[in-house]
Amino acid sequence: MTMPWRPRAARAGVGVGLSTLLLAVAATSLTAQQAAQQVAQRPAPARRSAAAAAPIPIVFVHGNGDHAGLWDNTIWRFESNGYPRDRLFAVDLPHPSASSTPTARESNRSTPEDQAAALAAFVTRVLLRTGATKVALVGSSRGGLTMRHYVRFGGGAAHVSHVITCGTPNHGVMALATMTPESEFNGLSPYLRALNAGSEVVAGVRFLALRSDSLDKYAQPTGAAMGAPTMATGVDARSPALAGATNVVLPGTDHREVAFGAAAFAAQYRFIVGRPARTLAIVPDSAVVLDGMVSANAGGQPTNVPLARALVTVHEVDAASGVRTRVAVHRAVTRDDGRWGPFRASANARYEFEVAMPDSSVILHLYRSSFPRSSAVVNFRLPAPPAPRRDSVSVLMTRPRGYLGASRDTVHFDGVPAAGITPGVPTVDRALRWFAADTARTVRATINAETIVVRTHPQDRRRLVVAEFQQE
Repeated sequence: MTMPWRPRAARAGVGVGLSTLLLAVAATSLTAQQAAQQVAQRPAPARRSAAAAAPIPIVFVHGNGDHAGLWDNTIWRFESNGYPRDRLFAVDLPHPSASSTPTARESNRSTPEDQAAALAAFVTRVLLRTGATKVALVGSSRGGLTMRHYVRFGGGAAHVSHVITCGTPNHGVMALATMTPESEFNGLSPYLRALNAGSEVVAGVRFLALRSDSLDKYAQPTGAAMGAPTMATGVDARSPALAGATNVVLPGTDHREVAFGAAAFAAQYRFIVGRPARTLAIVPDSAVVLDGMVSANAGGQPTNVPLARALVTVHEVDAASGVRTRVAVHRAVTRDDGRWGPFRASANARYEFEVAMPDSSVILHLYRSSFPRSSAVVNFRLPAPPAPRRDSVSVLMTRPRGYLGASRDTVHFDGVPAAGITPGVPTVDRALRWFAADTARTVRATINAETIVVRTHPQDRRRLVVAEFQQE
């Protein structure tokens, strides 16, 4: 018999374990609980004055397996509409992949309470830094469940003004008693039943739920997008909706675009600011400074744990050939916080980021779209290498802020359609192709109207080549 899920506070008689987490700030050794007490103890007039002096801070929360860097386009759009850069924050939750059940302790994975506690610590950091009394939360997919857990079970309602869930499986990816019945993504699980019990929103906090009309792979009536086309999931496109929230449908958006796309930004901005955005464009910055964190996979799972002593080398490359045009323009060994910047970049240049593990067992060559604005979340996650082939080298193209579908997207390597991009609901965010290892070669990776040109490195099989597209 499955026991009802209860938050740790109800089981142990204490709040969610904030006191077990140190704030991720070098300048302070306070625990999150101690810092929250200091926020609460500040004089009320000072808190009101700080809150009135600037727009409310916004914290962006990534989804399952993701990282803060996916929010850069959204942050740039807020900035392009005059939102202050120092009021925009994106959190890197250390172990972003969900555990098999909400109570399972699994290496390099997280439970809902782990995620909510990490978010609570980050919110406290933001409140201390800004002097604000509340933040707005915007979350993609699982990030929305994390926010809802924090607000409902973790004391977050006192510190949060707005909650915006984007493609969040609020009623499950499926609702089946016979399939992973305790998963936090099962609408019939004890966890989601508890999160949705009574009111699906929390009094005193404004809620907005964004969803697709039909293209969210995790809100489908059948399991086709998950490789089980004959399985009825028990959910449909309405799964991300929330009773009691403002619910907005964004037609034609996939599971990522419903969080990171221009239409999603427009809805987020209007809900928080109270008026439409002036522009959906990303306005170029006069000076571009880049920074971010290096992390790695661990035990087969993606992590956002800072990786120290990684070597990051930045090369400016010719946009047409991918060939390096001069000596490296930036080189850094990451510190204990995993940071690799700051790097003063050119908004019109194309760059190759060469990122090496401390032991040089994996060397990533990442070619990116141009950077129109500064960003502190240009994150690099060193992957596990693909299984090698004796006579071939691979090139991977990724679109992490949106999925790829054959019926709407053009995805080519050197003018040849990429394999694995299926029609119908977009389900993948990457494509891989192998090339002969006889010589280094230029490869043109194209998604829709944008092309990124890369170079292969057949002489060294530790080297992985990736073209990452900024578009959503």
